[in-house]
Amino acid sequence: MKVMMSCVGLRNLLRGLSFSVKYYSSINHLQTTCPCSKIKAKKCHILNCSECTHTRRTAPSGSILPWRFFSCKEGTRISSKRKQNTSVVTSELLHKNLLKSEQENWNDISPIYKPMTKRIKEKLEEFHNKYTFNSESPRMRFGENVYFEENGCIFLSKADDDEGNVDILFSTDDLGFSDAFIQRIRISPDQTYMAISLKSESSEEATCVIMKLGHFPVVKKVIPSVFSFEWAANDVLYYTTQKNLKCQNVFMTTFTYQKHTKLVYTEQDARFFVDIYLTKDRCFLTINSNSKTTSEVWLVDCRNPFALPALVQARTKGVIYHIEHRNDELYILTTYGEPAEYKLMKAPVASSGKENWQLVYALEKKTKLVDFEMFSDDCIMFLKNAGHLYLNVISFVSHSVQSIKLPTWACEFELESHPEHTTSTCYFQLSSPVHPPKRFAYSFKENNLIEQAVQEVPIITNCHTTRLLAKSKDETLVPITVFHNMNSEELHRKPLLVHVYGAYGIDLNMSFKEEKLMLIEEGWILAYCHVRGGGELGLSWHKDGCQHNKLKGLHDLKACIMLLHELGFSQPKHTALAAASAGGVLAGALCNTDPELIRAMVLQAPFVDVLNTMMKTHLPLTIEEQEEWGNPLEDEKCMKYIKSYCPYQNIKPQCYPSVFITAYENDQRIPLTGVLRYVQKLRKAALDHASRTSKKGNWIPNIILDVQANGSHCDSSWEHSVSEVARHLAFLNKELEEVCHLQHHSKSCR
Repeated sequence: MKVMMSCVGLRNLLRGLSFSVKYYSSINHLQTTCPCSKIKAKKCHILNCSECTHTRRTAPSGSILPWRFFSCKEGTRISSKRKQNTSVVTSELLHKNLLKSEQENWNDISPIYKPMTKRIKEKLEEFHNKYTFNSESPRMRFGENVYFEENGCIFLSKADDDEGNVDILFSTDDLGFSDAFIQRIRISPDQTYMAISLKSESSEEATCVIMKLGHFPVVKKVIPSVFSFEWAANDVLYYTTQKNLKCQNVFMTTFTYQKHTKLVYTEQDARFFVDIYLTKDRCFLTINSNSKTTSEVWLVDCRNPFALPALVQARTKGVIYHIEHRNDELYILTTYGEPAEYKLMKAPVASSGKENWQLVYALEKKTKLVDFEMFSDDCIMFLKNAGHLYLNVISFVSHSVQSIKLPTWACEFELESHPEHTTSTCYFQLSSPVHPPKRFAYSFKENNLIEQAVQEVPIITNCHTTRLLAKSKDETLVPITVFHNMNSEELHRKPLLVHVYGAYGIDLNMSFKEEKLMLIEEGWILAYCHVRGGGELGLSWHKDGCQHNKLKGLHDLKACIMLLHELGFSQPKHTALAAASAGGVLAGALCNTDPELIRAMVLQAPFVDVLNTMMKTHLPLTIEEQEEWGNPLEDEKCMKYIKSYCPYQNIKPQCYPSVFITAYENDQRIPLTGVLRYVQKLRKAALDHASRTSKKGNWIPNIILDVQANGSHCDSSWEHSVSEVARHLAFLNKELEEVCHLQHHSKSCR
């Protein structure tokens, strides 16, 4: 989902509870990025990227578990310290040698791509300047005051001020945070305090700065390693802390009378991740503990923020729920009941157990709930069905549901912040990979949709959008979204860039990217394969592609590419595949099973060593990831199944496509060691095949790893992103151009 300044709990929930997803979402919401889709302007946003886990005791309803237990099973053998240290030293030495070898290889080969990289980067910057001039940072209105962020500064203006007068409340440079960006802003109810989270590119953890506002704003407190935070009252802040990608503890801190900080909640199950959310009417603060399949919510009454949180409904395996509030009733967005898709239900605050939940509205099958926003008399559901976006407006007054169609070109929503739930208008933006964001407003009073023309956006008239259905191995129809230039002729000769993800119930990122539009103008075809494991067709679509169903996503991807070629969209020698993070599983698997379908592949921070990673429980995300991939340590069938598709495990001597991988030296989510081993093994297999089939002029694929010392799995600046994307595109252009020259000199190894 995509939430701006006020709805992180729900958005995380709707994104498949995938805070730990091995990938990043760039703007205001969690979403999949592909290697050539990272470019973004520096702006205020919420980062929903990380999650956690634990072992839990049952507790009576309404109680809080104030600690986590650690224990060692009786009879467990502990390795000697000497053996342990020797193993660690050997592993570290191997890692350093592999890294050094790959860095030297990149230094040797990178000059080949530099001229083209420079040209592409310059063109991308032109596109960026052309298509982002109309964008502005989200505005948060509280009464007559409007707060917004631009270029590392937070400003205050008056809603009725037409002269542009603003006060500067905060500056990252002035306070010594020049290398950080503003991630989230929360204003206290009486606007006396402002809490800000700051994050750098190289770290997953954020710092929370609390300012006391006034004529001369001053810093009152700095809290390190904070993930989420909300004001429960004028001077009472609740927040969660993050360590090793896990959020388990909730604290409360006060700033006036009897200043103090105390721990109010600790999650004990390593599969669960805790965050904080404030209901739209600001009546309740919710403590949300979510795994990828199950959730539990505790309520803090904002009228009495020092009281113990009260349990809404004890966690029930397979039941996800999120809480909103209106007129003394809880509105519950949940998967409870059949079918196991999202439903809106309600219950009295005093009797919140699921036995009292009453159905308000249920989604249709194969419908994706993208976002949800609560207002005083209505709520809006942002939905996706068969690739098309639309709104459902549910009136709590007339008890009616109205469906609002949206432009057919739209592929992505971005909901704007609405701090005041009594507002009569809902604002959001629509975009697609090749359509810059356009702002729209839905008016509850007028009951209509209005396009907001803030500034004239260049109209994209020469791009055609096609939606296809590919029949997978088990006859399941898999959606594909295709973009190409309407003026293109002989599409079978054009280069094709295929995108895939297929994990955690997360949709492919289809928001606007300058490089996508540039590729369209240069004659490329872009295809987005919405395979199982993702969330494009609802929760069942994800369930049908996770754990023991992972191979279905691979079959879907193969079917999509084959259909594209059959319909005349390019051909294998002009086809490239792009994936990021967990998308690397399916992309890498396809390279092993059907390498003849593509000519080149670009991967960003790819997850390619599934089996070894899931065998290492000391890694921060392994336990919680078991709900996505399975537990090979306790289930031999699961181990064999993972081994059957794991990219690293199935490398063999054969003719592979050329591969360009970008990885990050300090990536906490994707261990660099696994990527290094994958590249070394893949390169050796390609060379072994070439030596065994030594024919004159036999083609050997380029296997390239670019390890970035800076940047992280979850975020990067515009400057860093544009350089990375330019390198990817330079590689793809060179690989797909050379195939034509190769055919003049020798027969392809395919």
